[in-house]
Amino acid sequence: MFKKLSSLRALLSANLSNLLIIVIIAIFLPLLYALYAVYNSNLEIKSLNSRLESLASEKNQYLSELQKTQKELEDFSAQDQVKINQELAEEIKNIQKTYNSLVDTYESLLDLKEKTNKTKVLDETFAKAISDLSKKDYESATQKINELNKKIKEEETKLASNLSIPTNVPQNNTPPASGYSRQQVNTDIGSFMVSLIAADISTTRVIVDTASDSDCANNCPVLPLSTYVSRNGGFAGINGTYFCPATYPSCANKTNSFDLLVMNKNKHYFNSSNNVYSNNPAVIFGNGYIRFVSSASQWGRDTSVDGVISNYPLLLENGNIRFGGDDDPKKGSKGNRSFVANKGNIVFIGVVHNATVVESARVLKALGMENAMNLDSGGSTALWSGGYKVGPGRDIPNAIIFTRR
Repeated sequence: MFKKLSSLRALLSANLSNLLIIVIIAIFLPLLYALYAVYNSNLEIKSLNSRLESLASEKNQYLSELQKTQKELEDFSAQDQVKINQELAEEIKNIQKTYNSLVDTYESLLDLKEKTNKTKVLDETFAKAISDLSKKDYESATQKINELNKKIKEEETKLASNLSIPTNVPQNNTPPASGYSRQQVNTDIGSFMVSLIAADISTTRVIVDTASDSDCANNCPVLPLSTYVSRNGGFAGINGTYFCPATYPSCANKTNSFDLLVMNKNKHYFNSSNNVYSNNPAVIFGNGYIRFVSSASQWGRDTSVDGVISNYPLLLENGNIRFGGDDDPKKGSKGNRSFVANKGNIVFIGVVHNATVVESARVLKALGMENAMNLDSGGSTALWSGGYKVGPGRDIPNAIIFTRR
């Protein structure tokens, strides 16, 4: 009996210990969970506080930027936009005006370089004008451009005065009936040397040849005058219309192109669409005749003729001087002046040496020409008859050629 009681007591003691452990776990486990939950909540609160602080900082930054933008908007609204636009328009106008003047002057300088290599001082003045333009000092740039134009003109005059007519050139105011001649022509404004080629239109086919087979707006083909003559079996030739040389800044994106009316030997009319209402004169070379018109708009698109070419100005019409000068400084400078003319059925191509365009008209009148039209000149001037008589000049996009019928 005693033994049974002892066993029972031991069993109760063990169960009480287990029960005590269970009671302790039951009491403290929720407490531990609560403590863990509190700890996590503290971490989340700290993270949230940090995020709130970051958002507050960003808000302040955005507010600052917004206030700055609002201030700029208020300042902009307070400005006189009409005045600003006027000032901007004036600045653009100054830039365009000065730049255009600079380009024109540079092209005149290029033309001078074809006659002399003594341009160091002029090159330096040009460089200073560019510098002033880059600094938006338009007044100073304009002064230097005007100074440069004056010096170029002085140098042109100096070169012209040094070009005396050779003593072996005969004095003769009568043009040849055929073939090539170089002669001294006396006028009321002085004596001038003329190189010219004459041909009877009844036995001569006059054509206009072009390097391109169709209209060309940029990077157009060009050829030397001698190539035009040889590939057509010609016996004489001269440079044709004005065009845009690749060396000229104003010719960017339209190099070696020309925009005047031309019908070439293949009966293709160049630049027909932009010459419908053209006031530029033209020459028509027909079978046995030559015709001058004061404006290309007077001529249709007849392909039965041998050639058509337009240029300007018209120098003579029915024996009267048609060109008395304009404000183009290039026409007013001394140089070799190419022309095409007629006297009855005799057609002439040639060059008046060391003359302005106005002087060229006076010289041709003194030679007894009836009609005459100016052609391109300067570095493009070239005259060929069994070889170059003037030139060769630069490569050109078109030319007038004499061939046998």
